[in-house]
Order: sequence, then structure tokens, then C-alpha cells
Amino acid sequence: MIKYALACEQAHEFESWFPSSDAFETQRKRGFVTCPFCNSAKVEKQIMAPAIARTDKPPKVPAPEAQPVAVLSERERELRAALRALREHVMKNAEDVGKGFVEEARKMHYGETEERSIYGEADLAEAKALLEEGIHVLPLPVVPDDRN
Repeated sequence: MIKYALACEQAHEFESWFPSSDAFETQRKRGFVTCPFCNSAKVEKQIMAPAIARTDKPPKVPAPEAQPVAVLSERERELRAALRALREHVMKNAEDVGKGFVEEARKMHYGETEERSIYGEADLAEAKALLEEGIHVLPLPVVPDDRN
């Protein structure tokens, strides 16, 4: 894995991890790497200094990094609540097919099984392949504070 410092055309700076340099380039060219602040797909790598360990001194324990914080407006709180409600609705009313999601979605699309609401697991490449086949899928939204 490799971590890159990135910036969009609006000069928003952020970091992201990638399996390799080639993976970053492939995802960037396909428009999968987007700015978390403005959603721009015009993202470039920034200059980074490599961390080189010294052997003549014990390693310093870094201070905890400051994390971005925000006070959310009423509208943003409403949007988060709506996203959370959408996720809960799908999970309550659709069938969880787990790792069999891609296969089941194809079976439904091609008329091999009954059409119904399902959710499950698919990686980015699988989801893209489904979309290219004309199978309408979308990621279930996860509100950032739900991960804490």
C-alpha cells in the first residue's frame, strides 16, 4: 500500500491510500479519485517527503494529528439524517445477499430469477462492470459519523 498527498484543482488537500502507483493512476484516469471537499475528479499527487528512520536516535512518538472538525448547519444535519434513513430503509426492506450480490444482480437483470430489492458486497471493479452491463446499482451511503 502507498499513501499519496493529493490536491484537486481547487487546491483542496487530502490524502488517500492505494494498492500501488499503477492503481492510483488507473483510478484517477477513470475518475474514481475525487476530492472529498468539492467532488472534483481533477486530482494530482503532491510532493511528499519520504519518512526515513534514523538509527542513531530512538524514534520519536508523534503527537496525535489534529483532525478536521466542523459545526454542521441544520441543512447538513438533515442531509445526514436522510442518508442514514435511506441506508436503514434498504437494509430493513431489501434482502441481504452478502458476497453473492454481483451474481444475484446479474441473475435478476437477465431474468434468471425474480426481480426484488437486494443489497450486499461488491468491490469497485465489480460495481463498474455491473453498471457497464446496464445493471443499476449504487453504494449504500455511510454517514461519516456512523463509522465512529
